[in-house]
Amino acid sequence: MWMTPKRSKMEVDEALVFRPEWTQRYLVVEPPEGNGALCLVCRRLIVATRERDVRRHYEAEHEYYERYVADGERAALVERLRQGDLPVASLTPEERAARAGLGLCRLLALKGRGWGEGDFVYQCMEVLLREVLPEHVSVLQGIDLSPEITRQRILSIDENLRSQLFNRARDFKAYSLALDDQAFVAYENYLLVFIRGVGPELEVQEDLLTIINLTHHFSVGALMSAILEALQTAGLSLQRMVGLTTTHTLRMIGENSGLVSYMREKAVSPNCWNVIHYSGFLHLELLSSYDVDVNQIVNTISEWIVLIKTRGVRRPEFQTLLTESESEHGERVNGRCLNNWLRRGKTLKLIFSLRKELEAFLVSVGATTVHFSDKQWLCDFGFLVDIMEHLRELSEELGVSKVFAAAAFDHICTFEVKLNLFQRHIEEKNLTDFPALREVVDELKQQNKEDQKIFDPDRYQMVICRLQKEFERHFKDLRFIKKDLELFSNPFNFKPEYAPISVRVELTKLQANTNLWNEYRIKDLGQFYAGLSAESYPIIKGVACKVASLFDSNQICEKAFSYLTRNQHTLSQPLTDEHLQALFRVATTEMEPGWDDLVRERNESNP
Repeated sequence: MWMTPKRSKMEVDEALVFRPEWTQRYLVVEPPEGNGALCLVCRRLIVATRERDVRRHYEAEHEYYERYVADGERAALVERLRQGDLPVASLTPEERAARAGLGLCRLLALKGRGWGEGDFVYQCMEVLLREVLPEHVSVLQGIDLSPEITRQRILSIDENLRSQLFNRARDFKAYSLALDDQAFVAYENYLLVFIRGVGPELEVQEDLLTIINLTHHFSVGALMSAILEALQTAGLSLQRMVGLTTTHTLRMIGENSGLVSYMREKAVSPNCWNVIHYSGFLHLELLSSYDVDVNQIVNTISEWIVLIKTRGVRRPEFQTLLTESESEHGERVNGRCLNNWLRRGKTLKLIFSLRKELEAFLVSVGATTVHFSDKQWLCDFGFLVDIMEHLRELSEELGVSKVFAAAAFDHICTFEVKLNLFQRHIEEKNLTDFPALREVVDELKQQNKEDQKIFDPDRYQMVICRLQKEFERHFKDLRFIKKDLELFSNPFNFKPEYAPISVRVELTKLQANTNLWNEYRIKDLGQFYAGLSAESYPIIKGVACKVASLFDSNQICEKAFSYLTRNQHTLSQPLTDEHLQALFRVATTEMEPGWDDLVRERNESNP
């Protein structure tokens, strides 16, 4: 339980009120609707009206305007910005060219283009300007997109983003880690380490902390040392770590030799919180998929996809499948990524709908079609399609971010109730929840009218039972903090007598506060707890910080996996681990690089 605080009280909340002096100091104004602060330079709305957030935005994005120091200059600058007159002329042509080059390099990285394609982009812009705006061709002279410069700029952007993350990490009251070891690039396997931290006002930050080459860190001890080194570099201690979410591989969750066991042992001390671990949250389609895929169906379909890509590219019936495959993987397909893609319900469902066309294609190329005459294999195929479709729906629900772990746990509990229902329906041979299996059974009944036993319910009941046990095992720690999750998500309906003794006084006082009740009704949970006084409610605010720090979605991991599968060809080129980390960070972060800082660093390195 987290109800009893082990840490000192948090600082008193800052007033969530816009201050007029910020206009000249940070170049922001109060928006007409009255919520947040509107930046006069980039016209972005800074949602949280705290000075630290306003200052952070200004220092990261617009510190260039610090050169306007005199009161008269500052006031004139504010007036020009109010009128929409952005003083871009104050940037020298060299600085504007540097910003453009950095922006183009970032765009190349986001789209997964190779280093050498910068030259091609340059040539395209040159042709365009010569034909349309010949008088502006000279602006390209200061833009260098050569492969070596592009590499250096991506590393500079990565360093800038890391610096921003580390600056924010100093204020984290609690954080959690997500460890994803399903990143396969060429012939090497990487561990992606993501962090989710919560600041004093419940501002949530999710980002890539580091990547670790598992080829070079094969042992769990070496892997743990690399993670601890990354945490130390970011200025984070294990005392603030709340949760770990991982994949369900033995390297992660092995009972005695898994990374989670080692990290929990390392985090055991009087000043540490109990580390909450849940696995299977990442890549939900892989959760128990090997148990559900009782007939190795995915491996068989994978071979068919490779055959279609080599000998059936022009067939019109496969164009939708090929288009989706290329949008996910590009022209080259990594075998492991292909198998993971096939385990997703939407893809399996599409292939199932093309099974007749697939059989005809296999006959035309002389491949074996024995599976299509195997009654058991067809039933297993239909059952796998249905189960993976249900898992896909759950994965989509868990893919919604900023709902906090309490809502994610509710989705998991709801799915477990569905599994109990599936068990009863299979036992009764009611296939309402299994449309693909029902379709196969109906077809087989027409072909084998004398055969009364088309499928074996016990076979699929056993599979569902295994899936239930897997869910119970992977998410048992979330059940351990169920009361904390309930208290966080619904503090006004949580009965004080069911709460631990240490929190009852605060909870009773909270529920008796009419003003807080009104705020709770009109605000979302994050805003409500951000405005809750840490001085008056230290324990409840502490619970809120810890719950908010738990990963509530797999969104950032899905962004990384999608980037990896789409750009296998580019990422398979010779890249250092440093460059690979930079590409993954650019692809997954929501932070904006500090362009002014990057330009200033370039000027200092090239005086």
